[in-house]
Amino acid sequence: MKTYDWIVVGAGITGAALAYELAKQGLQVLLLEKEKNPHSATYYSYGGVAYWSGSTPLTRQLCQESKHILSNLSQELDGETEYRELNLVLTIPQDRDPETIRQNYANCLNPPDYLTIEEALELEPLLNPEEIAGVLTVPHGHIHAQKTTQAYLQAFLRLGGTIAIEPVLNLLRQNERIIGVITAHNTYKSENTVICAGAFSRSFLKTNNIPTPLYFSHTQVIKTPPLKIRLRSLVMPAILQRLKIESQVRQPDKESDWNLPNSNRMAEVIEPGAIQFLDGSFYLGQASQIITDSSVIPDLTQSETEIRSQIAKILPQLANVHGTCHHCLVAFSDPSRPLVGKIQNFEGIYLFSGFTSPLAYAPPLARHFASWVVQGTDNAIDQFSPIG
Repeated sequence: MKTYDWIVVGAGITGAALAYELAKQGLQVLLLEKEKNPHSATYYSYGGVAYWSGSTPLTRQLCQESKHILSNLSQELDGETEYRELNLVLTIPQDRDPETIRQNYANCLNPPDYLTIEEALELEPLLNPEEIAGVLTVPHGHIHAQKTTQAYLQAFLRLGGTIAIEPVLNLLRQNERIIGVITAHNTYKSENTVICAGAFSRSFLKTNNIPTPLYFSHTQVIKTPPLKIRLRSLVMPAILQRLKIESQVRQPDKESDWNLPNSNRMAEVIEPGAIQFLDGSFYLGQASQIITDSSVIPDLTQSETEIRSQIAKILPQLANVHGTCHHCLVAFSDPSRPLVGKIQNFEGIYLFSGFTSPLAYAPPLARHFASWVVQGTDNAIDQFSPIG
């Protein structure tokens, strides 16, 4: 039986980027994914790259690296990522003070600029002036997350990496050391295993009696076919209620709620947003529901109605376009501290997940992680504490 240097569990954008960077270091890497065509958080990603948003020395460094990596990634991977730069438009509610909202972004690497309603309409004519007090705007990176993931995977294969489509059922343990994984069809051995399975990482590790401060939301967006309507920018709310409810449900006093045997609905929010891809198709809105059971499927008809209602206020011309509501799980942790590195009290097991802005942080951190593995030290990864 072949023993790999690394097994990477999960082939979304995080797993694909990390597997590629590890293989680029000359390591023997097996990448495992449970589905051939997963419709995961990567599939339904807006594709925004907030490389302007770093607010600490580490995140500012990573944002600068992200912009450099992604602007050259199509050439490096010999695959299409659809990288571009466009205007991010952050809508300010009519009843809120724009200056107060602007100050919330003052510590960012590149703070957004405030535009009046008239200036906002020049930038994005689809906005409804009756519902906003102006907008904040900043140059924003954008990729097609699914195509970028595929480009990573193809480059990984060309480096000699191996991909297997098999659900991972369990970890292979030798006392407190992880020596591989057990899938539905095989047992694979490795010196090291890293979990990049997004929202499913929590339940998978819990099954193996490995608790982690990783959580998830049930997210719904409307996907449209290509449309003739043209949106010039990526539109999102300046006040993200999603971040507020994520902060609330990951507090220590809520931990027991996550471990209840039955499903527990903890919070929910509907936010209007929109992005148009290069082929003319859109993703619209976002419903975020914190439900502790990952197997629950929310009422998509109700979610679609509520998303369209919110879109009608901000982007009325998009409220009734043809489209279908879809559901996925989105992992989250402390937004200032994604879960990157060794899992405490165990050997041979690592986590690479919980990114609030995965498209900005996963590519540079994957590169740093692979360097850390080979060199034994890295200026970014050394700043993360063992997970647990």
